[in-house]
Amino acid sequence: MKPVFLLTLPLLFGAPVVGAQAGAQSAAALAKVDVADMGIQTAREKKYPGSALKVLTNLRAGSNYSRQVVSYQSGGLSIRALLTVPGGTPPRGGWPAIVFNHGYIPPNAYRTTERYVAYQDAFARAGFVTLKSDYRGHGSSQGEALGGYYSPGYTDDVMNALGSLKQDKRVNAARIGMWGHSMGGFLTLRAMVIDPGIKAGVIWAGVVGDYGDMMTKWNSPVPASIPQRVLDLRKKAVARYGTPASNPKFWNSLSANSYLGDLGGPLQLHIGTADEDVPLVFHTTLSQQMKAAGQSAASYVYPSDNHNLSRNLRTALNRSVQFFKEHL
Repeated sequence: MKPVFLLTLPLLFGAPVVGAQAGAQSAAALAKVDVADMGIQTAREKKYPGSALKVLTNLRAGSNYSRQVVSYQSGGLSIRALLTVPGGTPPRGGWPAIVFNHGYIPPNAYRTTERYVAYQDAFARAGFVTLKSDYRGHGSSQGEALGGYYSPGYTDDVMNALGSLKQDKRVNAARIGMWGHSMGGFLTLRAMVIDPGIKAGVIWAGVVGDYGDMMTKWNSPVPASIPQRVLDLRKKAVARYGTPASNPKFWNSLSANSYLGDLGGPLQLHIGTADEDVPLVFHTTLSQQMKAAGQSAASYVYPSDNHNLSRNLRTALNRSVQFFKEHL
């Protein structure tokens, strides 16, 4: 399997925008960004109806499931996604489903049908409907790619993917979980505290630290390709609201870690000790926080493995599939 693009701290915020018109559009979008919109309570007050999944392209089928490029609506934007549906007769009430949240891939290089193929296939073959959202600004999805951490757009897209599955007659709306890798783990944890109806979550190498840890315990070089105006989102947020140390109440209100007691189902967490993109401390701290909140979290730490768990891929996938079979 080809490795997925890895997540590094500076790459969280988006990709270069080419052309004067696109640059002007991005500048306008950036001017509207307020990190306060990332608040968990604020997110809970929003509606995420999604839409019917519109089939755009029928792809070559998997071993026992169909594959289609579809689109759905998120905040007035058309978002592309990769849908898999098991073959055969669905169980009573519909198929269990998994919202599949990918990690960082440069938005302008992203392709709906590339990366994470073996990952999504494992869940599809096991009898789950899966929906992998492209997120706004990725590939052919509409909107601006402003990153997942200081702008709520990606969270909205994940929540509307969930809403779209809930209204699909092939899916059992009471049996939906989430899987997330890296940045997708951040989105998964947020979604699960926003909507406790999500029954279970699996997070690989997740960005699951609170904002204090994200700002102080996560270090990576800054690529020259990232526009400064996008990197400045964090600076803008700190200038307006202070640091997590100086204004903990505000930043805690944005962190899913502050709301773990509201989770409606268990987590399964995976990470490799040789992960050069996401620090192990995010994983271990979340495991401790889950226990303190009286919640269930299975923790798997793979010695000497990387960000993609390449050395233990089959083991991690088997554990993830079995977890969803037990909890969805």
